[in-house]
Order: sequence, then structure tokens, then C-alpha cells
Amino acid sequence: MSQEERFADRVTVSTSDHVAHVRLDRPDKLNAIDPAMFDGLLEAGKYLAAQDQVRAVILSGEGRMFCAGLDFASFAAMAGDAEAMEPLETRTHGLSNRPQHACLQWRELPMPVIAAIQGGALGGGLQIALGADIRLVAPDARLAIAEIRWGLVPDMGGCVVLPGLMRDDQIRELTYSGRDVSGEEAVELGLATRVEADPLAAARDMARAMATRSPSAMRASKRLLNQAAGDNPATVLLAESREQAGLMGSAHQVEAVMAQMEKRPPVFD
Repeated sequence: MSQEERFADRVTVSTSDHVAHVRLDRPDKLNAIDPAMFDGLLEAGKYLAAQDQVRAVILSGEGRMFCAGLDFASFAAMAGDAEAMEPLETRTHGLSNRPQHACLQWRELPMPVIAAIQGGALGGGLQIALGADIRLVAPDARLAIAEIRWGLVPDMGGCVVLPGLMRDDQIRELTYSGRDVSGEEAVELGLATRVEADPLAAARDMARAMATRSPSAMRASKRLLNQAAGDNPATVLLAESREQAGLMGSAHQVEAVMAQMEKRPPVFD
């Protein structure tokens, strides 16, 4: 059984067989980010965080590009309205402001998130993709830390995520130059996970496979990996032990073992 939700007329979420597909749905503007797109992303993230039956998430863009970055014309039209422009320094979601949370929330979701990038992910579009656990890219896709082209800096969580993916000098070179990299170079740099001729089809296959694994173990794995990115070894080692102790002997863990031994697909409630 499948269902579909639409948020702020910009983002569509369809769910089927424990996999949710989030689509940036503004193809006529190459899925460029305007205030309504931020609203849609945030609403979609909040919706997914409450979906206990979702085991994996796909993040993609409708049309020929994942996301072209900020819609500068839209934000320029708001520039004269002081009430419409919330100060960027305002922390609206814990450590983050709204644009930052729209990108980083994918890391905070309890289930894995796979970004499928076709065409390109530029500037803010790349920062949205960086929030995903995994990025599958077409070989000819264009990715860029493009903010310098507009006299700006990456400010939507990219500076938090990039140091865990790339060397410092590589990050600086891309940030200072603003140049495009191909999907293949993005994988070489660590900016993307894998090149796929059809990223969306590959993401669907990957998400369906993830959905067959123990939901409890998958969520525990994501919690651990998120924690490992920032905590000291002693804290992470204790967290490993606690997560494992909570899984051992649980219904999902027993079913995973029985399915392996009986050579059948597992059935998780």
C-alpha cells in the first residue's frame, strides 16, 4: 500500500513498502530553493521523523536536475521586507537556523537517507544532498560549492559535514574556486558515494534492500555512526555496547537470525 503527501507545493513524499521517496518538485525552476522550498523540506522532514514504518528514504529532484541552489530572484524580491527575512543568526532548530536544519535534518532522521543526484547539485542544492547518508551521482552530474560565485559562503550545514568527507585542502579549493566537479570526480574526492548511470534506480534498489534488514538494527547503526562523527572514543565504545545490548535477543534480532538460518526473507513487525 502506498501513500503520497505534498508539502508547501514544493516537496512530495510518497511511501511504499517501508521506503519513502522525497522529491524536490519544482522542475520548471530546476528545483531552485525559495522560501516555500525551505518550508516544504522542513515539513517533509518533520513528517518522516514520525513515520515508524519507514525504514529507508530516497531524496531526489524532479526533472533534469537535483537542485540548482538558491533562487536568488525570489530572495531578492523579499529583501525590502524586513519581516519576511528572518535573521540568519536566529537559532530556530537547536543549533541550526531554518536553512541549516533543512539540510542537516536528513542526518538526524532515524532511518538511512540516500540522495540520487542527476543533472547537478549546486550551492545550497549540494548542501541538501550532503545531509544524506549516501549520495549516488550520475557520471555527468555537476556538483559545486558554488556560493563564492555569488559573493557568499556555504552556510547551510556544509561546513559541518564536508570535513568528515574530504581533506581540508580539497574543501578549500572547491570553496575558493566555486568550480563544478563531475560525478566521477565527486566520488574521487569523497563528495559523493558512488557513480551510477541511473542514480534514482540504484537508490530504489538500495533502499529496498535496506528495508529488508532489521529496522531496530538499522536505526541503532545510524545513531552510532552519527555519534561516532563527533564524540570521543570512550563515549563511542560505550554507545556501541549499549546499542548491542539493546538489540541482542530482541524480536527483530531473533527474526534476523532465524531468517538467515532458514534461508528466507525476514518478516519484521
